[in-house]
This record gives sequence, structure tokens and C-alpha cells, in this order.
Amino acid sequence: MGFGDKFWSWLGIEHEEVREELLEIPQNTQETKSAANIVSIHTNKNMKVIVCEPENFEEAQALADHLKNRRQVIMNLESTPPEISQRIIDFISGTTYALDGNSQRLGKHIFLFAPSNVEIAKDQRSLVRRANWLNSTGVDR
Repeated sequence: MGFGDKFWSWLGIEHEEVREELLEIPQNTQETKSAANIVSIHTNKNMKVIVCEPENFEEAQALADHLKNRRQVIMNLESTPPEISQRIIDFISGTTYALDGNSQRLGKHIFLFAPSNVEIAKDQRSLVRRANWLNSTGVDR
């Protein structure tokens, strides 16, 4: 009997010992999932690609708005006069750069502009063919 127990006994208060037990809870590792393994992937089911043949520079702003709204733009400039084509390409390229997007020339007059949420993957076969052709002609890359 310790000093505290004697003191409480002298006051007439009985002190009951409280016994604490730790309960062991079995862990079923098969059912437990770590929160670190949960990844939320935001998918956009309404992803659109805008295909256009602009005829004048006034259409460039509407195309830039499509990029701002995270839509891809494919432009065919075959029927557009060269000086207007250059202005449109410059404007849309600047917009794409400002939005951290990507661009790719698909053909002589066909261009792809994509917002930052779209990655443009290059065709590896054409890169290999070009490298082989350059090696066979002795042209430095």
C-alpha cells in the first residue's frame, strides 16, 4: 500500500485499481487498402478535336478559344492564301505556347495544336526511316 492509498484510506475513500488492457485487433492485410494506393484520375469523356479550314485571319481567335477550352485543333491551310496562313500559324502557335500546349506539323499545310492536357506522340517509324535515310546519304543531323 503506497502513500497515496494510505491518504485516501485515512479520508475514508477507497481507491479501486483500474486495470487497462490493450486489445489486440487482428489485421487482415488482404482487406486493408492503403490510402496511398488510391489515385484519382480525372478523365474527360467529352474530349473534342476541332478540324477546320480557316479562310481568313478572323477565324484564328475562335481557334485560340478552342485551345483555351482544352480542345485539340487540326488546321488544314491548303486553300488559305500563304500570307494569311502564316499569320494564323503565328497566332495559334503563340496561343499554344502561352497555354503550355504542343504543336505538330502533320503535312505540308496541315497542323495539329494541342492544349497542355494532351501529349502528342511522334511516330517512331518515321523517325527511324528519316535517321536511316540521313545515315545512308551522309547528311549530318
